[in-house]
Amino acid sequence: MSPMGIRLSPLGVIIFCLLGLGVIYHLYSGVIANRIASFRQPKTVNLRELLALSVEAAVLGGQEVKRIREENALHEKSKGKTREGAKEMLTTGDLFSHRKMFNLIRNTFPNIRVNSEEHDDASVHETSVWNHVIPEDIRNTISESREVPAESITVWIDPLDATQEYTEDLRQYVTTMVCVAVDGVPVIGVIHKPFSAYTAWALVDGGSNIKARTSYNEKSPQIIVSRSHAGKVKAFAQKAFGNDTVIIPAGGAGYKVLSLLDVPDEKHEKADVYIHVTYIKKWDICAGTALLKALGGHMTTLKGEEIDYAGSEANEGGLVASINMNHKALVYKLPNM
Repeated sequence: MSPMGIRLSPLGVIIFCLLGLGVIYHLYSGVIANRIASFRQPKTVNLRELLALSVEAAVLGGQEVKRIREENALHEKSKGKTREGAKEMLTTGDLFSHRKMFNLIRNTFPNIRVNSEEHDDASVHETSVWNHVIPEDIRNTISESREVPAESITVWIDPLDATQEYTEDLRQYVTTMVCVAVDGVPVIGVIHKPFSAYTAWALVDGGSNIKARTSYNEKSPQIIVSRSHAGKVKAFAQKAFGNDTVIIPAGGAGYKVLSLLDVPDEKHEKADVYIHVTYIKKWDICAGTALLKALGGHMTTLKGEEIDYAGSEANEGGLVASINMNHKALVYKLPNM
């Protein structure tokens, strides 16, 4: 007999248990659905499909970034400080873009690892899934593609690159980016400019919709650098290339990589080399690395080392990026930090 003389009937116990299970399912249905889906997922992923998915994710995220900016609903706040002491900004645009991008990829391929710059618990309630339609330009450029093991894939997404510039309404610098690395090596890169609706994409050893420019100045290169570190990099670059070296300060790693390529936008600045001398996160640079790699270019640490995109989010060694140049000779010219 239960305490106080209350007797629980078997039917009451069953109803109580069913109600409890219903509450648990309601709270964790998204997680449960993802777990079930992951068991049904194939153990390999086609890279051409993953490229098409990455393009769609970058565009969907970019639509949120553009909408929030145009509605002036940024609600910006600081999420901390960089190692150099500058505020690291977070906006509604970052979070809403993250939700669209992260969940579209994760819900479509639950077995692959996705690293995003932002984190949002509300994202588990998003149910969007890719429709597996490959755009015509990708089908025409990439006729076939290899399958890779799902466990070898790491996807790096940057839902809003150049958040500081976004808050300042410097829209030209803003991008959304997706990168796919296989065993730590970038093979897919997507950089989308939300405010001009331009998307650059590439599959290494497969094809791309962007190309290198016809010429670069290797002896006296124009060097694009971070707006927040322009002075420090200027001294560094002038030591390597001379006092007349032209330095172009700009926001956003995605914007800087595109400045090395043949972008169909006359207002997009053109540079010969991209240099960054401080700590930088891998979601900032993975997509750019893949784009350059697909076109025969390079992005390495300042010492010329390849960057591993399978491990932690941090790249401690700075970076130098170039295309259609002798990259080893370029690295050799750089002074020791």
